[in-house]
Amino acid sequence: MTNDSPQPGTSQQPASAQTASAQTTSAPARPARFDTKIAVVLREDLQTWQRLNVTAFLVSGLGAKVPEVIGEPYADADGTPYLPMFRQPVLIFEATKETLTAAHARALSRGLPRSVFTSDLFATGNDHDNRAAVRAVPRDQLDLVGLAVYGPRNSVDKALKGARMHS
Repeated sequence: MTNDSPQPGTSQQPASAQTASAQTTSAPARPARFDTKIAVVLREDLQTWQRLNVTAFLVSGLGAKVPEVIGEPYADADGTPYLPMFRQPVLIFEATKETLTAAHARALSRGLPRSVFTSDLFATGNDHDNRAAVRAVPRDQLDLVGLAVYGPRNSVDKALKGARMHS
């Protein structure tokens, strides 16, 4: 699609000059190294459908609570708009029940934004009942099956000590 009028943020140079300029100034894209980390830890004994479901639920709250993790909206070549997504990768880990419980305690002690998924949530069917199920159990007695955390890389790494990358 061609358009003779300059677009916002573009120069008034002829297209050939813009192309030559872009070729000389653009460097190959390097993978970004983020100062922060988004991580999900899943209990190792979950079934595949549970792992997928728990991961989706856990990360859904991060964008609302920590809006800087969300990138810009997407659009395809036809201009069809799509929702924005996280601006950085989400790393998925697995751990024993004990390691997951310890990671939860460390995430709390470091004040990291977090979300939890307990085994009780597999028996509920809506948001209201999910929140009631978590609220009914003291923090140190939650039967955690998943935890999502966000924060500085070093803090997240320390909180997840003992968890291993999901395979």
